[in-house]
Amino acid sequence: MSTDPWVSEVPNNPISDVYRFTVPRAAVTDATGIGDGPVAVQGNFGPGKAWTDLNMGTSGSNLTATLGPLEPGLYYYQYAARPAANQDAVAFRNPGTPQEVTSKPTYSTMFVPGPGAEWLDDVAGGGELETLEYGKGPNREKEALVWTPPGYDADRAEQYPVLYLLQDEEQSHREWVELGRLGQIMDNLTLDGDAEPMVVVMGDADVPGPAGVTKELLPAVERAFNVSDDGSGRAIAGIGRGGELALSAVVAKPREFTGVGSFSGGYDKAISRGRAKQINDSTDLVRLYAGNVTDPAYNDTVALADTLTNAGVEFQSDGSDPVTGGAWDTWQKNLHDFAGRIFQEVDDEGPSEGHLPFAQHELPAAGTTPAPWIDENSVVTFEVGPEFADANNITVWGNFGPAGSWPRTHMVRQADGSWRLSMALEGGSYYYKFVVDGVDHKDAGNPTTVLSEPMWSTFTAEGDTVRGQYTAEVPAEARGEVSVMSYPSTAGGGEQRSANVWTPPDYDADRAEEYPVFYLQHGGGQTWSDWVEVGYVQRILDNHYLRGTMEPMVVVMANGNGVDFPTEITTRIVPAAEEQFNISSQGDQRALAGLSMGSGHTLSTLWAHPGEFGYIGAMSAFGAPPADADVEAINDGTELLRVYSGDVQDFTYGATLQLIAAMESRGVNHEFAPIVPGPHSWDVWQKSLIDFLPRLFTEGADA
Repeated sequence: MSTDPWVSEVPNNPISDVYRFTVPRAAVTDATGIGDGPVAVQGNFGPGKAWTDLNMGTSGSNLTATLGPLEPGLYYYQYAARPAANQDAVAFRNPGTPQEVTSKPTYSTMFVPGPGAEWLDDVAGGGELETLEYGKGPNREKEALVWTPPGYDADRAEQYPVLYLLQDEEQSHREWVELGRLGQIMDNLTLDGDAEPMVVVMGDADVPGPAGVTKELLPAVERAFNVSDDGSGRAIAGIGRGGELALSAVVAKPREFTGVGSFSGGYDKAISRGRAKQINDSTDLVRLYAGNVTDPAYNDTVALADTLTNAGVEFQSDGSDPVTGGAWDTWQKNLHDFAGRIFQEVDDEGPSEGHLPFAQHELPAAGTTPAPWIDENSVVTFEVGPEFADANNITVWGNFGPAGSWPRTHMVRQADGSWRLSMALEGGSYYYKFVVDGVDHKDAGNPTTVLSEPMWSTFTAEGDTVRGQYTAEVPAEARGEVSVMSYPSTAGGGEQRSANVWTPPDYDADRAEEYPVFYLQHGGGQTWSDWVEVGYVQRILDNHYLRGTMEPMVVVMANGNGVDFPTEITTRIVPAAEEQFNISSQGDQRALAGLSMGSGHTLSTLWAHPGEFGYIGAMSAFGAPPADADVEAINDGTELLRVYSGDVQDFTYGATLQLIAAMESRGVNHEFAPIVPGPHSWDVWQKSLIDFLPRLFTEGADA
């Protein structure tokens, strides 16, 4: 849902909520004066709704970028063009759309409805928004937005309770509506009976001290609306500086408000014991909120909690939101929680579900290795040293976007000239590099290496996701062994090549029963080490084996580059593996699978040598049975042929559909696995492999 015609949901995609941004190149020049150079969509599309860049590619006379699936919620974004990679970006929006965000004229918004965001969605029969001008004197004129609840009655005998909200520095009070979706939040709370019907006033916090609130805003509102003029019917809250101002107002005049909320705020003034007693006697609710440790005000909120504790002020802590930081996504949740607590009895005074207790957060000293630094909550911090102090911009480019896409997230220059970036990541394995003014650099502090991509580094983060569970380390005694096997290739006149081989932790080279064997292939531009170095296949295998969800097997990952692969595997790789490991030579005890180019190798081997490998897996696949393929032999000799694909973001998606159609036309027995959301990426292939492994060497594998 967006007013921007440059944004549309991708049609005919098996996965919903995938969006495409399409910008005419001529419109970039018209808006910025930049005729060439990189263009990106910048928005809160990163981990935990972090602000990030998604570079656009050329498609005819347009620039495009595709992203998703997006989780339900509000997104805000802008387009940005750079004359060159080392120069400042010029932001713009579609000039044919109305300005949506008062304080940020280049921003546009889009709302993705769905489960979990119902409280942010439009609802029929909601309240009304209007503008109130207030202030004394011609140079002190200010504006407030006022939301009145459904059924508001200006003549009701009982005055409505009223909540005053204050914005942070560099924000407009209108952002409560434009980015905070206050109207939708309050409509849903009120109509569902989860909040007392109240009036909400979004005042101007751009004033020194609390007097602008208590002496100007309150009287103006009370003259214009049927709201309480008593402290028992007033509450106040704010973001950052607005939260500090709200607390200041309560400390200065405790009887003016019955509730106060601090959203990502601090307070650095002393509170006397006497004033603390007055606050406790007059207020029903003092509640503190903050995002995760990426919230710039996180430690200020922790210090505020200590200040209140030491002064004897009774307060509640909502704790630290583990998902989002100092952003509107956090403050939307804060408002929803706070508004549902004021002016009514609430049994639960504890933090929101899943929130973490406040504790001071300190990063390691600059230059500490290995990097990146990963805390116990999977907040990952990247660092680039002061050798790039004079750079214009540095980004971390990795698979941190929705479904494993690759946005570029900007690092922040520190006082010592180094650069840092912290992100809260879901569980899984990640690969990344630094881009300094358009030039790729490896993270020198990360000891991991990727043979096929020397600039990439990798790491894993803990978390209860599919990839998080299967890329986590198992106990040392439960791990299989990865060894290197040499074999004479058909390439280069018999050059020696290498393969990684995983054997289970209880592998017995002298076991009477030979082990089944799984030959697993890499993709184009990759090599024999990528499944281990980037795909973390060894941990996937360890976890499946520890869970008892796969058969004991040996896994061989060889080099498929520059060879006639059906010949290479049948005459070189398989004989070498059978000579060096205790594995079966029977077709029904062999499996073969690969990703992208490796899927082509796998299928071409199946067509040429039916029955040699009883289990076949093709990920991001392409190709078709040749005209002379012996379909009967293929079906008779294959226990399982299972095909995997990402969605339309996977550039082989169309080719995979053609493969499926060709096999159906020729009568080749196969399974087409449910589409895995995401592009042509390791996230898709890891999930495919996690699904494929339990199906190998078992009866009813195709069930």
